[in-house]
Amino acid sequence: MKSNKKILGALSTGALLVASAYAGAAEADPTPIANRDESASVPSVTVNATRRNASLQSVPVAVSVLDGDALNNANRTSIDTIVQEVPSVTFRQQGGNKDSTIFVRGIGTISTSPGVEPTVSTVVDGVVYARPGQATLDLLDIEHIEILRGPQGTLFGKNASSGVLNVIGRKSTQESTGFVDASWYEGNEKRVRAGVSGAINPGVVAASVTALYADYDGNVKNVHAGGDLNGYDRKGVRGRVDITPNKDLDIALIADYLRSNSSPTFTAYKSTAAAFNAGIAPVVAGTENRQVNADIPSDIRDKNKGLSAQVDYRFNGYTLTSITAVRDWDNTQYTSTSAIGNAAEASRITAAFPATRDIGTVEFSQASQELRLASPKGDFADYVVGAYYLHGKDRETYQRIVNNGTAVNSGRADYGVKSDSYSLFGESTLNFSPVWRAIAGARWTKDELSYDHARTSTQAVAFAGVQPAVRNSGSTNEDGYSGRVGLQYDISRDVNTYATYSRGYKGPAYNVFFNMLSRDTLALKPETSDSFELGLKASAFDRKLTANLAVFSTKYDNYQANFYDTVAGAVVTRLINAGDVSTKGVELDINARPTRALTLTASLAYTDATIDSFNCPPAAAASCNLNGKPLPFSPKWKSFTRANYALPLENGLIVDLSADYSWQAKTQYDLFQSPDAIQGAYGVVNAGIALSSPVGGWRVALVGKNLANKSYATNLVTSTGYVTRAVPRDDERYFGITARKEF
Repeated sequence: MKSNKKILGALSTGALLVASAYAGAAEADPTPIANRDESASVPSVTVNATRRNASLQSVPVAVSVLDGDALNNANRTSIDTIVQEVPSVTFRQQGGNKDSTIFVRGIGTISTSPGVEPTVSTVVDGVVYARPGQATLDLLDIEHIEILRGPQGTLFGKNASSGVLNVIGRKSTQESTGFVDASWYEGNEKRVRAGVSGAINPGVVAASVTALYADYDGNVKNVHAGGDLNGYDRKGVRGRVDITPNKDLDIALIADYLRSNSSPTFTAYKSTAAAFNAGIAPVVAGTENRQVNADIPSDIRDKNKGLSAQVDYRFNGYTLTSITAVRDWDNTQYTSTSAIGNAAEASRITAAFPATRDIGTVEFSQASQELRLASPKGDFADYVVGAYYLHGKDRETYQRIVNNGTAVNSGRADYGVKSDSYSLFGESTLNFSPVWRAIAGARWTKDELSYDHARTSTQAVAFAGVQPAVRNSGSTNEDGYSGRVGLQYDISRDVNTYATYSRGYKGPAYNVFFNMLSRDTLALKPETSDSFELGLKASAFDRKLTANLAVFSTKYDNYQANFYDTVAGAVVTRLINAGDVSTKGVELDINARPTRALTLTASLAYTDATIDSFNCPPAAAASCNLNGKPLPFSPKWKSFTRANYALPLENGLIVDLSADYSWQAKTQYDLFQSPDAIQGAYGVVNAGIALSSPVGGWRVALVGKNLANKSYATNLVTSTGYVTRAVPRDDERYFGITARKEF
């Protein structure tokens, strides 16, 4: 009861902060100026969560929807930043993009191995991104993002055992339009986007192009060489051609390219080791430390590009959809596993803290083909059936150079993974009456997976951070089944309920990484889940209010998780079938528009993600008494609230005042429950004010982020004698200005 009072108090405080912030508020109504909905009701939102367009309030799926323009105006332009707005979603920030992870309802797979699928699938314009690192870069030209919560293995299939991020890009327009928007924030963060769209052959061919440039110096000071770290430099372009030869055929051709350089940096958070403190001096470890002493800073370089073609052919009420896509992702990482970084100075190197330099490359390519047939709407049985194929090929190299003060040694591993996934799927809605419906669907998946791995070393025996030379390979294949059944009942025109059971499946895996040992050569079993969900979706007062409620309980068998182990004196994360875990909770989303000027949104999630039975592997380097402990990166409570007030002026201009407040309970970042890896409860307040002209097509806004100046960590990594912290972009208060011109 006491904890509940704390939660209610925190939420009440958040509501008061939102209400009181109107006078200085921020990320104004992001809807394009020419398309503002002036009706005093919550706008209807169309989603693709069931693989056919439908109203958000009608689909029997728990879905969060984020508007692309709103995210851009709020400076939430990548996956790691949008999680603030979705209480059911968290993000693990790590050294590079390929090591980062998305969690939905407390479930996610932490692994650097190319031989394992993510638990949360990212789908962009209908194309599944097979590696999670492909999706952690910048969002280019987004219409909206749908976050489907819980197992979605029936219709989305590939790596969707916990949820799906379904990213919908913007289509080309028939009318000639264009825009330029730019923003500048303290810390010398700059972002410019520009785009044009219009008809090439009116009514038949339309095209659009959007380009992006963004850079940020960073918010971590390097006392060694000067300058800032933890920043980025990104350039990208997205082009789309929409072809409609006749009323029954639509063709969409999409190409995108994004290049990113970044310097993600962890800082010393806590230390009890004198040698470590001497190595980082004059930097002092602390909970708000934003300094490092690095002679060779981390450097991450990414190139992400792809081509896709979607064809929709309509006949006799049916729609046949084909999505063909190829993608390439290149990643190069210059990082360090050393407590003192890549230090070259002999005075900073000790036997306990040698200097390391890690150089890794990833060359990943994928090709996919999906075919779907959607039946006519309105019949007794509405259905979607289809087939899916994805081929992935990954080649990686990893080199570690170790200087222990007396000698320099190194090891190098060359490895790769090939995967093929085949699926047949279908889901049907049986309309028993105007108010009663049943949902039934199933998916068969066959996964084929193989790897090869070869490591060389300058030493015949293990030394700090490097195992001896080895060569191995392996292959496996598995058949898996997923599906969903349920009932949906419309209590009234404005209220519907649903109850579903979903079976999730994630394919087999290999733990392929630089220091892999003989114990890593066996394939991990597929991960399966059983999920029950009850939902209610309602609107009231002529749609001035909508509310969506979901109650869920999911159990995972053969959960694929990272176990901390010691290899050659270095702590590594070893992927294993960790055992059984479960997650249960309640989610609530509320949208209100009591007047044309005022819009309110609030989301709340209670998530209890727990380790039920942990399988301790042989020769474990840490305690395995984890039964009943929480899963990492899973706060029990998390909430988000936003308010927006649009004040029309007599001269035709509009002043938009808005504010938002995100809050989460304390969070454990370590599977082994280290007390040093707990982030305490915190809240972040953002606010600002915007002036726009619907007629002139322009908008200018002043934005304030983290107004309460709350420092926090998005990850805490514990090692012997010290703890390091991932520093988020809004770790301290900052301000900015944004401007947009439409023409």
